[in-house]
Amino acid sequence: MNVEVVDFQAPDAPESFTRSLRTTGFAVIVNHPLPHELVQQIYDEWLAFFDSAAKYAYRYSDGDQDGWFGPDVSETAKGNTVKDLKEFFHVYPWGQYPAEVSDAALRYSRIATEIAVTLLGWVHDHTPDEVRDRLSMPLPRMMDHSTRTLLRVLRYPPLRGDEPDGAVRAAAHEDINLLTVLPAANEPGLQVRDLAGAWHDVPCDFGSIAINAGDMLQLATGGYFPSTTHRVMNPTGESARRSRLSLPLFLHPADDVVLAEGRTASSFLAERIAELRSQDRKTA
Repeated sequence: MNVEVVDFQAPDAPESFTRSLRTTGFAVIVNHPLPHELVQQIYDEWLAFFDSAAKYAYRYSDGDQDGWFGPDVSETAKGNTVKDLKEFFHVYPWGQYPAEVSDAALRYSRIATEIAVTLLGWVHDHTPDEVRDRLSMPLPRMMDHSTRTLLRVLRYPPLRGDEPDGAVRAAAHEDINLLTVLPAANEPGLQVRDLAGAWHDVPCDFGSIAINAGDMLQLATGGYFPSTTHRVMNPTGESARRSRLSLPLFLHPADDVVLAEGRTASSFLAERIAELRSQDRKTA
């Protein structure tokens, strides 16, 4: 599986990135504007936050989906019956935000969003005309006035040895959004599945960013850009006793953007959230 490693500053970066996204649903970006020192600062601050009792004051709002989601309400991936082994905090510019950490995650979110919108422009510019003709508007314009782009500060706790049978850090799934920006985690484990069903490790050199296409991009382009299945596997040995931190930013269009006939970004998101809640009720 040829997940390309793309130099963000290279002259052929837009073509290389779009080609990798088209053929694998993923690409890895290096030499980009996202400071790795900022990523490390967030990992350090938020690990301490997740290890503290302060997180309980920020439990998520069911309506807005912002705030802390504990392991008891962790997601169950579509088609699975066991909850993922994780906890996370949903950061929106308008949502609740912990006073116990700095504004580093907010600064990261702004930079990562700018990078994602740039990449979305690359995709639009290097997509065949017949695919672009399907779109209700140019891909970058879908982000105008959007308030849905989400930063998830994600922590996979150390394994204790008493996990339910079949439980993994993140079961095989696809993302809902247009593009996901994911800087290398502090521990490995991310894998992507190719069209033949084989799993491959995603390069995780610190300072690199993995980018993947989501279901919204797949839907809007009639499947031209695949929303590739990925997962996070449980570690073994010493790694099993360490937390894994991850910072996926999910690039979402504005609510009223038409992705396909009769399906807006808002209605599609509501549909997928309902599916996740249905899965969670089955595992409760």
